[in-house]
Amino acid sequence: MLADAKAFSGFAVDDIEAAKRFYGETLGLEVSVLDEEHGLITLTLADGHDVFVYAKPDFAPANFTLLNFQVDDVDAAVDDLTSRGVAFERYDGLDQDDKGIARGPGPSIAWFKDPAGNILSVLQQPE
Repeated sequence: MLADAKAFSGFAVDDIEAAKRFYGETLGLEVSVLDEEHGLITLTLADGHDVFVYAKPDFAPANFTLLNFQVDDVDAAVDDLTSRGVAFERYDGLDQDDKGIARGPGPSIAWFKDPAGNILSVLQQPE
């Protein structure tokens, strides 16, 4: 029954205006306002899929990666985001380089947070 259903994900933030600026201006995603009164926006990703972001009064940031952006060049993506004011996270127990990129088996990946504290990443699949 659900195999033919369109699926989408969503997550909460504490400040929808800050989220609109961050996802639209800093990350350069297409942001659409669905419901101004209730604080609901849509992020349209490059593959055409939408992610819903909504304001939640009793918000607590996720302690896991909510959204991964697969890129062709993780170094270039980290450099670009850093130039836009994005700070990359450091995690104990992970071998990360000076840019914050963890390289090893699997994808090369770097994590950062949105203004609400939700964890996002840029990653490059191994060739």
